[in-house]
Amino acid sequence: MRSSDPLWSQLRSGISGIEWPPALRGPAAALETLVRQFEESEWRDPAAIADAQFRQLRRLAAHAGINSSHFAARLHKAGLRGSELGTMDALRTLPLLTRRELQSPSGDVHCREVPSDHLPIHENRTSGSAGEPVIVKRTAVCRLFWLANTMREYFWHERDFSLRFTAIGLQFHNHVVRQDWGEPANLLFATGASQLIPASTDIAQQVAWLAEFDPHVLVAYPIVLDAVLHYCATHDVRLPHLKLIRSISGALPPRLREEARALFGAKLVDNYSSEEVGIIAVECPDGDGYHVMSESVIVEILDEHNAPAPPGETGRVVITDLHNFATPLIRYEIGDYAEAGAICSCGRGLPTLKRIAGRQRNWVRMPHGKRFYPRLGYTKLRDIAPVQQYQIVQHDLQRVEARLVTERPLTAEEVANLRTYIHHALGHPFDVTFSYFLDRLPRVANGKFEEFVCLVP
Repeated sequence: MRSSDPLWSQLRSGISGIEWPPALRGPAAALETLVRQFEESEWRDPAAIADAQFRQLRRLAAHAGINSSHFAARLHKAGLRGSELGTMDALRTLPLLTRRELQSPSGDVHCREVPSDHLPIHENRTSGSAGEPVIVKRTAVCRLFWLANTMREYFWHERDFSLRFTAIGLQFHNHVVRQDWGEPANLLFATGASQLIPASTDIAQQVAWLAEFDPHVLVAYPIVLDAVLHYCATHDVRLPHLKLIRSISGALPPRLREEARALFGAKLVDNYSSEEVGIIAVECPDGDGYHVMSESVIVEILDEHNAPAPPGETGRVVITDLHNFATPLIRYEIGDYAEAGAICSCGRGLPTLKRIAGRQRNWVRMPHGKRFYPRLGYTKLRDIAPVQQYQIVQHDLQRVEARLVTERPLTAEEVANLRTYIHHALGHPFDVTFSYFLDRLPRVANGKFEEFVCLVP
């Protein structure tokens, strides 16, 4: 959205009695300023964006080099001063920061002091989905950038704040209907009502609340969307006003886009985020793939040798958070895998990610040691047999289990064809066993759904 967009004419004034021009104060004023700057910066040339990122990184590194003994040691190991982190080549000489280092009981990763105007500090505990839970300290400035990136996502994809909005999440403990959307939208605009649903609630109750509220916009984890779509399809539940679904916090199976469109006529968009750094990338509203939120983060996609992964190949995601002066997450290996994309046809200068591949546990491990991300595909399985849901689990170097929900018992021929396809997709003639579930695969506590899981150590 450009600053001349008429949506800004709906801006809500923050001073009583002042309607036009609207005047904001406090957190709302800071948010408006940042969002308007995003509207300009996203159209810059990629080189100009990178130059601005590294100016900010030098400021952060200078602070962290003084206040974090761990970061100072990383600089020393690389033979660098914080002021020298002014290019990507220089940044790549810095050793990676691992989740294990963030777990250090000494706490030396965190900064001893934080600028007073970055306070207060909040401790963000990750879900531990990678098996290595960590605590990251985040500041009020980190939160401001998270709010601004959330508004950018709203502007790119929603644009009508008068609509009814439902969010389903693990952070909600009670079912609540509110008069507005809450932050950040209500800081800048008058909004429609919103509904918050605990993701831990029975799926039948979730759908009942959805049908009663009848939202225009729905936000949920992929595994929750999967369950909602299946329940609505099998129980003939319609959400007549639903037009946009936003998927967050988990790898999105491509079939969910098709199912959302077929069942509700709704568009499904995805964002890539983490509890440690907030929103990392958002789907482009005009082109293909995800745009990196470059005003907040630098994203590297690295191969097994710590070199940039070539185009078309999946690599490890390494994040540099540009504004966290409490826990310097600089070259942080977050544990995810993704594929870098090309310059987007939309004209924005923000870098792109073509695909988010999930965690390393979502990679198949071959008997000879090679690992790669399998491309299975729900549609191809459906072409072979009436599969409603699937998950492939690799138990060891020779054996995989296909967990299936099917419309009816499969024939021997269908099972044989599925086995052949799985061999082809995984690139090896694994011993394939089949397990069948009556309705849905077991739900995962952290809200993430994984179509392929490798349990090999």
